[in-house]
Amino acid sequence: MSSDFLKDRKKSLEDEFFHKESEKNLEQLRAQLAVKTTKEELRLASGMADDAVLDKLVALGLSAETVMALSLVPLIQVAWSDGKVQPNERQAILQGAQKKGIEPGSAPFKLLEEWLSHEPGKVLFETWESYVEALGDQLNRKEIEQLEAQVTRFARFVAESAGGFLGIGKISDGEEDTLRRIKDVFENVQAKSDSDS
Repeated sequence: MSSDFLKDRKKSLEDEFFHKESEKNLEQLRAQLAVKTTKEELRLASGMADDAVLDKLVALGLSAETVMALSLVPLIQVAWSDGKVQPNERQAILQGAQKKGIEPGSAPFKLLEEWLSHEPGKVLFETWESYVEALGDQLNRKEIEQLEAQVTRFARFVAESAGGFLGIGKISDGEEDTLRRIKDVFENVQAKSDSDS
């Protein structure tokens, strides 16, 4: 049998299945499939494994692209902390982006390369800070802590990749200041979350 015949049968089966389902069940099934896909994309983009946190991010409508931005913008800030992106920092960020599903040649990868070649300016990081603060209104303490752990671990890795012996270990004062600023954003979100509860 040809592959076209098989495709036709598959389509007929799906059409028949969805036709027999009530509209409510159909919508629920489609939503579950969309959530599963989105959740797996978020898992890859964020590196988070906790299903409850991922469910919450899906419910908030975060896309994999948004989560990637949440995790990558601080890295760009760390890389530019000393006024110039070191080759090891660039490599660490681009490799990390690929692990998060940003493929070379894709629009997000090209944007990342652009940011690594030309400093994006303060507005990008300020926007990131505002977004994290707004997101903090929707997340509980555990969820905020997990998001912080993902972001800060990778940011510290990038900072450590630039200095020291064989590119490992030494973090410059500028990078330390940026890492502290990232941590402060999350601490402020935590404090606000604690005072609201």
